[in-house]
Order: sequence, then C-alpha cells, then structure tokens
Amino acid sequence: MDQNTETFVKGLRSFNNTDVNAVGGKNASLGEMLASLSDRGVRVPDGFATTADAYQTFLQANGLVDKIEQALDAIDSEGVERVGAKIRRLFTRAEWPPALRSAIVDAYQKLADTAGRAVSVAVRSSATAEDLPDASFAGQQDTYLNVQGTEQLLSACKKCYASLFTDRAISYREEKQFEHMQVSLSVGVQRMVHADKGASGVMFTLDTETGFRDVVMINGAWGLGETVVGGEVNPDTFLVFKPKLNDTDAVPIIERRLGDKKIKAVYSKEKGKQIKNVHVAKKDQQRFTLEDDEVIQLSRWAAIIEEHYEQPMDIEWARDGDSGELFILQARPETVQSQQDLSTITQYRLHESGQALVSGIAIGQKAASGRVQVLDSPDQHEKFKDGDLLVAEMTDPDWGPLMKRASGIITDKGGRTAHAAIVSRELGIPAVVGCGDAVKRLQHTTSATIDCSSGEKGMVYAGELKIETDTIAVDDAPRTQTEIMVNLASPEGAFRWSALPTDGVGLARMEFIINNAIQAHPLALLHPDKISNKEQRKQIRTLIDGWQSGEAYFVRTLAEGIARIAASQYPQPTIVRLSDFKSNEYAQLLGGADFELPEENPMLGFRGAARYCSERYREAFALECKAIKRAREHIGMDTIIIMIPFCRTPEEVDEVLAEMAKHGLVRGEKGLKIYLMAEVPANVLLASSFAARCDGFSIGSNDLTQLMLGISRDSEVLNPYFDEMNPAVMKAIKMLIQEAHAAGIKIGICGQGPSDNPEFAEFLVREGIDSISLNPDTVMQTAEAIAMLEQRN
Repeated sequence: MDQNTETFVKGLRSFNNTDVNAVGGKNASLGEMLASLSDRGVRVPDGFATTADAYQTFLQANGLVDKIEQALDAIDSEGVERVGAKIRRLFTRAEWPPALRSAIVDAYQKLADTAGRAVSVAVRSSATAEDLPDASFAGQQDTYLNVQGTEQLLSACKKCYASLFTDRAISYREEKQFEHMQVSLSVGVQRMVHADKGASGVMFTLDTETGFRDVVMINGAWGLGETVVGGEVNPDTFLVFKPKLNDTDAVPIIERRLGDKKIKAVYSKEKGKQIKNVHVAKKDQQRFTLEDDEVIQLSRWAAIIEEHYEQPMDIEWARDGDSGELFILQARPETVQSQQDLSTITQYRLHESGQALVSGIAIGQKAASGRVQVLDSPDQHEKFKDGDLLVAEMTDPDWGPLMKRASGIITDKGGRTAHAAIVSRELGIPAVVGCGDAVKRLQHTTSATIDCSSGEKGMVYAGELKIETDTIAVDDAPRTQTEIMVNLASPEGAFRWSALPTDGVGLARMEFIINNAIQAHPLALLHPDKISNKEQRKQIRTLIDGWQSGEAYFVRTLAEGIARIAASQYPQPTIVRLSDFKSNEYAQLLGGADFELPEENPMLGFRGAARYCSERYREAFALECKAIKRAREHIGMDTIIIMIPFCRTPEEVDEVLAEMAKHGLVRGEKGLKIYLMAEVPANVLLASSFAARCDGFSIGSNDLTQLMLGISRDSEVLNPYFDEMNPAVMKAIKMLIQEAHAAGIKIGICGQGPSDNPEFAEFLVREGIDSISLNPDTVMQTAEAIAMLEQRN
C-alpha cells in the first residue's frame, strides 16, 4: 500500500482515542481497546477502518459536495424525507476512486490471510462527531452484518457513507446545530462474531436507574443484539458488584432476572433484508443466556474498560455461537446517569391510591400523570399533545420527536436497555416498559398515572393521581458521633439511597424480599404437592419455571436480594433480620394457607426464634440460612450481620445458634456477627444473659412499646396510648443501653420511633446509644438534630 492509500485505510490497532477526528468515536474506541486492552484479556474482533480523508476523497472524486449542499438548502421547502432520499441516491450512484477501492480491498484480503480463510465481516459506520459525551449520534448511521467478498464489502461501505444522511441523522444534526458538511464518516470493518448462533447484548458500568457506580449491569438475549437495543425482547438482566470482582473466592452477581426472550435476530437470505426475527424454543426462553463465569468475565472486562477510559461506559458484547468466545463489539461513554448531579435526591410518591391497570419494568424512579394516547406509529403525531402519556407496542428512533413531548412512556415490549428506556432516562421522564398488553388494555383509558417510584415494578393507575416530591441535599449532611444507619427493605430501591452519608444498613427486612420477589411460602416451594389450591399450585409452577427446584429459586432469589441491599452501603455493615412474618402473614403467601395454623393473636404467637427451631418450620428456616450463607460467602457480601428477632429466652437463642450452625453459619467464624432484636421485656430484665450470647442489640421499639404497655400496635382504639416515649418504655431502653455497654457489645435502634419523633432520637443520644437506624427520607433532618444535640453536650 503506497503512502497515499495509507491515509485512506489503516488497521484498527493503529488508532486510539486521539483519532476521533480521523475515524470517529466508535472506531477510535475500538482501536484504543485493541491496542491497549488486549494484553489485559479484553477480546475485541480485529479489523480495519477507512478514514475521514477517505470519505472526503470519495465526495470530491464524485463532485458530491456542491450537490449535497444544494439539496440541504431545500430542506425547508421540500422536507427532510425528500432531501435525504435525494442525497442517498447520490452516494449509491457514485463510483469508488481507484486508490481508495484498492486500499479497502487490500485491507480485506489481509484480514482473510490472517484468518487463513475467507472471512465474513461486520461493516459499521462511525461518524466523526459520534459518541461524544455532549452529543451522542449513536444509532443514527447504519451497520451491515455478515458481509462476504469484496463486492459486498464495497457496496456496504458505500451504504454506510449514504447513511450519514438518513432522515434521522439529518434531523438530529439540525436539532444539535451541527454543520452537516463538517461531519465525516469512517467505516469500521471487523471480523464477524457469529452471535446469530450465540448471544449478545449490552452492559453499563453503573446502574442505569440511579447512577450507582459500584455495579455492572448486563442485558443479554439469544441471537444478534438488534432485539435488545431495539427493545423487541425482554432480555435477561444481571447485576454484578464491581468491588468484589477481583475476589477469586466470590461470584458477586447480586441480581439475575430471566427475560422471556421469545424471539431472536438471525441473518436473512432474503434479498434486501439483512436480518430477520425467528421464534426461540421454549427451553431456551427458560434458561439464561450467560453462565455465571461468563457474567463475571464480561463484568471484569467492563471494569477494565471503565478504568482505562476513566468514566462510566456503555458497552456492546457478543458470544460467538461457533467458538463460544466472548467479544466486546463497542464501548462508548455513558451519557445519562454519569452526567447527573448526585448531591441531591428527589423522592416521588403518590399521595392517593387508584385502580391498577397494567404493570411492567420501572424506568426513572419518578411518577407522572396525563392524558393517555395509544399510538400505532409515529405517523399519528397529530393526535398527540404535549404532556400526554405515550402508549405504544415499542419505540425506535423514529418516535423521538413524540417522546420529547410526553410526560411518560408505556410500552408492551422491551427491557431496561430498550430504546424507550434509554430515551426516557435521557429525557428525565418515567417509563413503564415490557407491560405485555398495555396497548390493548389502555385503548379506552382517558387519563392515567405512571408510578416508577417504588422499585423495579412500574405501575400504571387509572386517573390523574396526586404526586408529591421531596428533595434531599446529601452534601449538607452533618457528621455525628452517634452512628446514623438506614432501614431498607426493597433491593430494587436500595441503590437510590447509596449516596446518603450513613454508617450502614441498620435493618434489612428479609420478609419484604420474600413477599415481593419470592411470593411463595418456603414450605410450599419445598412441597408443592401439598398445596390444595390448584390455581396457587399453578402460580408456583410458573414462578419456579426454569429453576432447578423450588429450593434453588428461594435461596438464590433471597440471597441476591440481601446482597443487593448490602452492596448499596458496602463496605459498611448490613444487619439482616431473619424473617419476622406472623402466621397470618405467612398464610397469605402463595401456598401458605396449607402450612400455617390459625392463631387468635399472631402478634404474640408463632413468630421469631420459636419458629426457626420448630419441627413445623425448621426445614424452611434452613433455606433462610442457606440464602444468607450464599450472600456472605458465595456472592462475597461479608459485611452482612445476622439479627434474630423476637427471642423470648436465652435458651431460645442457644437453640437458634445451634440450628444456624448446622447450615454453616457459626458465630465468630469468617467474621460472622450475630445481633439480637431487643423487643421483649425479658430481653431487658435478662439483658446480661442475652448479651453473653450475641455481638450486639438492636432495639425494636415498636414491639417493645407494645409489650411494655400491653397495647397492640395494630389497635385503632388504643392508638392514642401507644407512645414510645412513655416513661416505662424509656426506662427499659435506658437499662438496655447500660447493660449492653457493661457487657462490651454495641447497641442500636431500628424501630420507627426515631424516624417519626426527633425528641425520641435526642433521648437515645443522651443515653449514649451507639447507632440509630432511620427510614431513608428522614436521615438528613434527624442527623442534623442529632449533630446539634451532640454539640450542646
């Protein structure tokens, strides 16, 4: 290749991030990874790229510059569609300059020689203004897959050039005020990864909903990645905790969610059609696209790429179905959550309830209401008014102008990385995606409210409900001598509070995970044949579909839920309370009625420590122990502390400790600490005996008040007398604090009282309590009150 053609085509490895003007962000990034990260194990398909000079030479050789500018001058009079079509025809009719043609053909032949055989390639567009943090042009130009032979390659390269003037690309540049002729296009040519026979997807080096930086989020589906990026499938989702990636003893997958993956994209042999969607076999729908070791491998690569670029990244990956090898196809800066101001937290909540219409995946952690507008295509834009809720089967870039006018988005298809999800985050509006039947069910709905504020499940309610917001300024938080911890229940909502300046999780409620994520009674999962209700038996079969067993479903789901909560505050401790359902609450779980006996007073009945060692529940308690052990040792969340609730006697503590030890949870081994909920008067009167058997107390002020005063906390009649600042309750708490300190163990409180009553919090501080665990939305104001009190003292 002579010196002239060297300016037209070079191997990808010869480029780096300083070459954006020469080959665009996409190809510069590929070159950077090939040259700098291959030695660290990151596998990127090799190839070559044409330069911006090659594009300009193509324009000049065919006299296209003046013709394109003349066409663009007529946009106002002729419209984008007509002008775009005219410009694209100019490219397809143009001829390759001999030197440029020769350079491309020679580079392709060299790639084939290296492989030792004829190769199929992916031909990708890379605009010189693409993938910049302040103006992402991603998805505006075209890609051609499974291209074989020089003539197909030259045709695909020419089509890439023409795609610089698609209707979407022209409109996008107009909106971003980029000069059309100042943007050039580089074509990247890479060895093809046969994901059509394997799997592919996208991953981000942060949580796409909250901006939490300590996770890698991976989406995956069978076949080519177009179905994931386009939102045509609900993909598998994996969350991996980055700080534990280099721990060889840990598999830090803190969430895995099975997507239905009903279709996959494969290559098409039909003329004029690159790919087609085909049905996925039921057995493949019910299994994950990635094994654990592959999830960890991709996550390690993602962390390496993020470290190299020194910013959060948006990455495409694929697995070759022939070789089984994983590859990174693209990496670009993440441009939404990484740009957010994390110094404040805005909390949304509905002030009233309404009729639930549909549900799906929550995007945006916000709420919005408006007129419902169900559309079949963006061509129906005349029906749409600013502030409407957009309801569609799915969206793509053609929907962009309508989405910008919407107050919220609802789709039947798609996952967290679908087009609708990505764009709604960028626009700062809530979306509920993957609903399945929203278009059908909302067809005759006039107005509705989207609620994405309560975790991973997004809800759509009838009517325009009242929405309240609170803004919390994180940077203004004072530091206190008393440890300030946070009460958390929802794994999905935990990351949103990670920026709070706390000393860990003072109470992680296991029963919330069981009720919301697992949904079934643990004994019903172990013995589905004993469930008398046929419909509930069917529901449980659906829940565990694709799992090895009901036990595996319970243990993994609970372990990952606990681990996700612990990850939100790592490396601070997370105190996980063992299940504290009452028998009537257990009975309400799927299949629960067949395993629970009715009690006249469940609040004082078969709950807490007594349940764990009973023959009636021991088998289910084993699952809880296995889940905690998995979260601590397999996933790697060694900051988890176990808390035993409702212990009536010291001997009962001994029984529970012995039962836990049978399942590998031994106090003191592998750093395991055991705390007790101090909520029964016996815990106060026999505090020294209880203290000898544990590493700390956490006061459950609700139950302690109930039992000290003989008032049911659920009694509406006696509610005015339920007072945690009653002298008897306060005296009991004072005694507990003194006894704990005398025994040399820590004592905190995790009841509702300090969150609701600043005076109660001040009392606790004066008595020298070690920690106060608060509801997330009260952390800031209560911490400020505590800091002022500590200063006065």
